[in-house]
Amino acid sequence: MKETQVIRSLAALAQEARLRAFRALVVAGPEGLTPSVLAEQLGIAANTLSFHLKELTNAELITQERQGRNLVYRASFETMNSLLGYLTENCCQGAACGPASVTSCNC
Repeated sequence: MKETQVIRSLAALAQEARLRAFRALVVAGPEGLTPSVLAEQLGIAANTLSFHLKELTNAELITQERQGRNLVYRASFETMNSLLGYLTENCCQGAACGPASVTSCNC
């Protein structure tokens, strides 16, 4: 993943409503959610949610697909995993760090 994409992704997630929306879509899995269901779950007005979904889409963190009259939004697990991979690349100077050693990691 290129640094510009990492910055765009992190900037998109650096807002409470967008982070909550992204996490809800991750939990929903490959089935995704419609904007109305997502708005209800998050307690966010539809027009406000639309703005946030656009930002997440522009950052390539989510995708949208039209199914009949509805749009379905899904987390882009490929982008998410690439972002996590970028952030953890060379963690602990290349030494293995599992759950037990993470708390003592000096990285």
